[in-house]
Amino acid sequence: MQSAEPGPGGGLIRFARSELRITVAVNGAVFWGWDGTGPQPSYALAGGSPEPDPRAVLEPDKDGGWRVVAERVTVTVSRHGAVEVCTPGGVTLRRDLPPRWWEPVGGGAARWMQRSEVAADARFFGLGGRAAGPRLRDGSYRLWNTDPGRPFRPGDDPLYLTMPIQLVVADAGTHLVFHDTTWDGTVVLREGEEGAGSGHDRTGRCEVRMDGGPLRCWVVVGTPARVLHTWASLTGAPALPPAWALGHHHARWGFGSEQEVRRIVAGYRRHGLPLDAVHLDIDHYDGHQVFTVDQERFAKLPRLAEELRRDGIRLVSIVDPAVKAAPGNSVYDSGTAVDAFVRDASGRTVRGVVWAGESVFPDFTRAGVRKWWGGLYEERLAQGFAGFWHDMNEPTSFNAFGEPTLPRSARHALEGRGGDHREAHNVYALCMARAGYEGLRELAPGQRPFLFSRSGWAGLQRYGGTWSGDVATGWPGLRASLSLVLGLGLCGVPYSGPDVGGFDGSPSPELYLRWFQLGAYLPLFRTHASLRAGRREPWEFGPEVLEHARVALLERRRLLPYFMTLAHLARRTGAPYVRPLWWGSPEERALRDCEDTFLLGDALLVAPVMDPGADRRAVQLPRGRWYDTVTGKAYEGPAQVLVDAPLSRIPVFARAGAVVPVRGADGGPELEVWAPAPGRTGGGLVVADAGDGWDEPEPERYVARRQGREVVVSREREDGSGEPPYPVRVRGLE
Repeated sequence: MQSAEPGPGGGLIRFARSELRITVAVNGAVFWGWDGTGPQPSYALAGGSPEPDPRAVLEPDKDGGWRVVAERVTVTVSRHGAVEVCTPGGVTLRRDLPPRWWEPVGGGAARWMQRSEVAADARFFGLGGRAAGPRLRDGSYRLWNTDPGRPFRPGDDPLYLTMPIQLVVADAGTHLVFHDTTWDGTVVLREGEEGAGSGHDRTGRCEVRMDGGPLRCWVVVGTPARVLHTWASLTGAPALPPAWALGHHHARWGFGSEQEVRRIVAGYRRHGLPLDAVHLDIDHYDGHQVFTVDQERFAKLPRLAEELRRDGIRLVSIVDPAVKAAPGNSVYDSGTAVDAFVRDASGRTVRGVVWAGESVFPDFTRAGVRKWWGGLYEERLAQGFAGFWHDMNEPTSFNAFGEPTLPRSARHALEGRGGDHREAHNVYALCMARAGYEGLRELAPGQRPFLFSRSGWAGLQRYGGTWSGDVATGWPGLRASLSLVLGLGLCGVPYSGPDVGGFDGSPSPELYLRWFQLGAYLPLFRTHASLRAGRREPWEFGPEVLEHARVALLERRRLLPYFMTLAHLARRTGAPYVRPLWWGSPEERALRDCEDTFLLGDALLVAPVMDPGADRRAVQLPRGRWYDTVTGKAYEGPAQVLVDAPLSRIPVFARAGAVVPVRGADGGPELEVWAPAPGRTGGGLVVADAGDGWDEPEPERYVARRQGREVVVSREREDGSGEPPYPVRVRGLE
C-alpha cells in the first residue's frame, strides 16, 4: 500500500501496481473494484448505481492498513491488499486474499483469481440454479449457462442458469457476495471444520476464477431478509406475476392439435380439477419457426384461446430465440432489415442449427434489436396468448461450435461497447427476457406481462421467473427440483418451479403424486414432459392418484390469496416465496443443514416426501409452536418430530399466531388464523390483489391475540385497530 484518498462512502487505496476503490452505498451494500473498475456498466444493476453513504468514512487502521466504517459493516484493507468484511462488532465474516491476474502477452482480457476465507461453521448457498443443493458442498461449480443436452440429474453441473452470487450463512451473520462479471468462470468451495477440544478451526474457503471481465464485487451483510431486500434494491424488484400465473399450469411437448388441447382441458373439467394455463410447445409452430402457427393443426388458435379464457384458462406460448435462416420468412426478413443477427469477426452472420434447421440468432445486447424483437410479440398477442415461456436461450445450437452454443468469437454489441460471445453468453437470455418484457409492456400496457425463462443471469427477476429445465424423471430429480427453487430464491429470483413428474420417461404413480404434492406449494406449479415421455395428466395414474392430486390442486386453489400476498411481498422486499428452514434463525445449525423441508412465506412449513415407500417422515421444526394443518395437533420447536405422511398428503405445518389469507368455500377471501401460544401474539400480512393490472394495493396488517380461551383478530390501521373486512376462521384452539 502506498496511499489512501477518502471519497464519498469510502475512498481509493493505491498499491504499488494496483488500486482499490471501496464504496458503501446508502442501502448498506459495499462495492469494491480493482484498477479503476466502477459499478457501471452492469447488466445486473437496475438503473444507476446507488448513492454513496455520506456517513461511511475511510480511516487508518492498524499495521499500516485502512478501513471503511459504516453503520452495518466495517471493511478493512491490509497493506498487502487483503480485504476483510466484518460486523459492526468486529467479527470477520469474509476475508478476501489479494487477487491475482494473468494478462495475455498479446493484450486482451486478463484472467483473474480471488481466494476467500469464511468462518469454519459457514455454509454456502446460491450460484444460481444448482441441482446439488441447496447447501453447496465441497466441489467446483462452473459459471457458464449450459443446456446439458439431456434431462439432468443432481450431479450435473453447470445447468441453464448460473450466477456468480454466493449467500454465506454462519453463526456470526449472513452475507451475500456478487462478483459482477459475465465471463466464463469457476467457483471452488471447501466448507470449513471446527476443531474438537483445543484443536484449531479450519476455515471455509472459496476460490473464484474468471476468464476475463472486471474484478469487482458487491457484498451485503445482515439478516437473510435484509440481505435479499438490499439485493433487490440493487438488481431490481421481482416482476409481479398476474394472479392466474399462480395457479396450475399444464404443458406437454406434443399436444399436436387444437382437438388434443380441448381433450385435455375437458379431462380436467370432467374430473373436477382446477386448471389455469395451458402451454403450447414448439409443435404448434409452422415448421418449428418462432412467431408462426401451424394452420393445419391450429387453424383457429385465437378462437381456442378465447374459449379457454372464458373458462378462466390462459394460453402460454413457447418462444425460442433462434430464427430460421430462410428468405421469405417474415421474422428473418425483418431482422435482416435491421441488422439484428449476431455476426462473426469477419462480418458474416453466425449460423447454427436448432429445431427449425439452419438458424441465426438476434443480438439482444443491442437496444435496437431488443426493440425489434419486443414488437414481434404482437403476433402472439393476436393469437390469444397471455403468457410466454422462453426456451433454448442459453443460447443453444445443435451443431456445437466445440460446445452447444455460439462460437466464442461471435461478435456482440454489448450496449455499444463491443465484445464477443465470451462476455455476452451468460447475459444472452437476460437480454432476451428484457426484450420480451419491455415489448409486452408497450403492446399491452394495461396488463402485467407473464414471462419465464429457462436461462438468465443476475437481475432476471426484473422481467419474470424461471423453471428448473429438463429434470430427469426419478426420485433424485424430485430432490433436485426443490434444490433449484430454493437456490434461485436465495439469488433473488423468487418465482420458479420444476417440471412436475420429470421431463423424460414415465414416473411411477407414487413418484408422480409426491412430485405433484410438492409442486402444489411452489410458485410455478406446472406439469410438463417431453415428446417421447409418458403422459402427465393426473387421471392417467389411476383413481387413487387422481383423488389425491385433486386434494392437492384444491388446496393450491384455496391458498391462492396467500400466494398472491407472497408475490406482492417479494416485489416489495425481495423475500422469496419458498425459503430455507433457517430463514428466520440462521444461527441455528440444525436448520442450516436441513434441505428436505422449506418455509412457504412466514406462516407455513412444508415437508415433502422425497423417498419411495415412505408413509412417515422426520420433520425439523424451528423454534415456536407449529400446528399440523390436517390434524390440528400442536408441536413445540425447536425439535425433530416424526409425523404421518400417507400417500394422500405431505406434512404441512402452520406457525402459531399466523394469519393466512385463503379462498373461502364461497370463493371469497377469508382469514385462516392459527391460535397463538398462551401468552403470545401473532399476525400476518394480506395483500388483496386488484387483478392483473398495475395496481399494487398496500399490505394489510392483522394481529391475533389470545383473550382467555378465545382468539381475537384485529386489523392495524393508522387510525387505530379495526374489525377485519373478511370472515375469520380460528384453528388450533382445540
